[in-house]
Amino acid sequence: MADTSIPDNALSSILDVVDKPNARIAERFPGDSPHRQPVHVVYGGAHLFKADAAKKLGAIALKTLQEHAPDAATLADAIDLDPALADRVYLRLIDKLTREPVEDFRIDFEDGFGHRPDHEEDGFAQTAANEVAAGLRDGVLPPAIGIRIKPLTEELKRRSLRTFDLFLTRLLERTGGALPPNFVVTLPKITTAEQVAALAQACEAFEYWRDLPGHSLRFELMVETTQSIVGLDGSVALPKLVAHGGGRIVAAHFGTYDYTAACNITAAHQHMLHPVCDFAKHVMQVSLAGTGIWLSDGATNVMPVGSRDTVHRAWRLHAAHVRHSLTNGFYQGWDLHPAQLPSRFATVFAFFLAGLDAASERLRNFVSKAAHATLIGDVFDDAATGQGLLNYFLRAINCGAIGEQEAVERSGLTLDELRSRSFVGILNRRRR
Repeated sequence: MADTSIPDNALSSILDVVDKPNARIAERFPGDSPHRQPVHVVYGGAHLFKADAAKKLGAIALKTLQEHAPDAATLADAIDLDPALADRVYLRLIDKLTREPVEDFRIDFEDGFGHRPDHEEDGFAQTAANEVAAGLRDGVLPPAIGIRIKPLTEELKRRSLRTFDLFLTRLLERTGGALPPNFVVTLPKITTAEQVAALAQACEAFEYWRDLPGHSLRFELMVETTQSIVGLDGSVALPKLVAHGGGRIVAAHFGTYDYTAACNITAAHQHMLHPVCDFAKHVMQVSLAGTGIWLSDGATNVMPVGSRDTVHRAWRLHAAHVRHSLTNGFYQGWDLHPAQLPSRFATVFAFFLAGLDAASERLRNFVSKAAHATLIGDVFDDAATGQGLLNYFLRAINCGAIGEQEAVERSGLTLDELRSRSFVGILNRRRR
């Protein structure tokens, strides 16, 4: 007598219906990107960019730290940090500002550059490319770098793509056809999916005419208009924007001040903690979760410049904004001034170190229980939580909050297992 009631041929006809939808979901939502996401991106006007910009920004940041927070206790008071945690953060912060003060830099031809005569922008597009080529040659560029072009509005579309072409043409001429590692183009103030499609087509055309491998050029979306949250037809806009990107989109960056202005928020109340920002960022998360597209929060526009009290107030505000981003799942943000780098990295390090003991215990427990469950024939069904804990360690390593050896000791995983980035894969290998 059969143990089931539905015949196999009937069951197959039922299940065949979900084959194509399952395949579409797997294609559209492949999971987290395996690459390192920067914890910030520093924006600077293209007219000011030099090959050694990262080194100079780090020197200013370190000088600011030494002047306004010469010890861990002062830093703790400045950014509202537990003193014991500040002791663990402080030396790591000095090392970071010395070794890798900038993780990502965006050479800005938009708001940070302003409107200039065409001949001026032409010239700066080429001189900025010269500097990037020199930085690539000398090994002084940050781990990631790119340009932000002007929007593809009716008024600026030709200017925008001319700068795109001029910069890239000169860059490849000076580098022998090589792009810097993790090079990206940023598209601002998007209002229609066709603008995204146009940049994707420009990337494809440039690759064709310069004989670059397909999809060498990647770009990121600025989410700073209401139309990039809700489309003209009333639907959520981001999935359509991504679809028009032709597989080239790697990140979506929130623009705090343009977005709040678009929502008619007065200047005095335009800040990263405003509810309209949280709404937009929740939409970004829901729309892009599982796609592998990185999310980035916006910037704090109060600069830590002036007396110690003024710097500390600005640091405290910046730290509060960074904490808000981190706790809400935005692991990257913008920095606009080198004096913001101490509060950025100190807050990021503290975020990961504060949860390290609990994360270590939970990850060890998950791996142990998974192995034990296999021995007794049970199914381990909480791999998503395990992956989240693994991602925690990977992000902490990437930014410099902890070292690889410390992660190995704390997590109970081998270095190869950590680098595999797959919790399910780790379990499968341990079951063999």
